[in-house]
Amino acid sequence: MHSDIGERLREERERIGLSQMAFGEIGGVKKLAQLKYEQGGRAPDVIYLGAISKIGADVQFIVTGVRSTTALTNDEEELVNYYRSAPLAVKQAVFAALSVSNTSEPEQLRLQVVPVSGSLVEIFTRTKSKAREVWHGD
Repeated sequence: MHSDIGERLREERERIGLSQMAFGEIGGVKKLAQLKYEQGGRAPDVIYLGAISKIGADVQFIVTGVRSTTALTNDEEELVNYYRSAPLAVKQAVFAALSVSNTSEPEQLRLQVVPVSGSLVEIFTRTKSKAREVWHGD
């Protein structure tokens, strides 16, 4: 009946790392309802889908089978959390490093982060031909 949706729902629950009971509670349903959703016996409603989207479930994928390009992977989510709690100097250094890495050939790129004093950081890139300063934060 709704087996494709159920399979994708289970896949999302497992990707997020929650039990059926915990996932169902977040969605506002009991474990039995969660089990029926995942087995394809019944389809989740929009209230349930809205609730699980708040914990990172890719609702577009669950409903259509097509991954949302805006959904974060676990690694991306972890990086965002680290970034949000980092001091400004670290955020600027990360941004500089990533912007340089997108403009250089990966096999030629070497980043060197040098603490200067306190929260000062310099980031240098090295390619086969030269080294250059990318960012000096204060």
